[in-house]
Amino acid sequence: MKLVKIPNNNLPEEGCGAVMFIGDKTVGLFKVHGDLLALGNICPHRGGSLGEGEVTGEIVACPWHGWEFNCRTGVAVENQEISVKTYKILSQSDGKYLEWNDE
Repeated sequence: MKLVKIPNNNLPEEGCGAVMFIGDKTVGLFKVHGDLLALGNICPHRGGSLGEGEVTGEIVACPWHGWEFNCRTGVAVENQEISVKTYKILSQSDGKYLEWNDE
């Protein structure tokens, strides 16, 4: 596991998502009720970018086909057996970091 600094230009506004690239992989970042949250960015349905989806409350909808996931847990709204990975975010004096273990 390593810590990856989240660039300030990747930090989403409240109620929005953003996409962060780490090498050839992506993570969806979401600002929900003041908390910065991170999910695996690729929707398991057809591969849409969750970071580009619409955020309503704690739920992000995939922009391709509308599959919805809880931004805190990564669990799908309609089928709780389906989920995307969640990542821990750490706040340090020089910014926000993501715990990355997907090498």
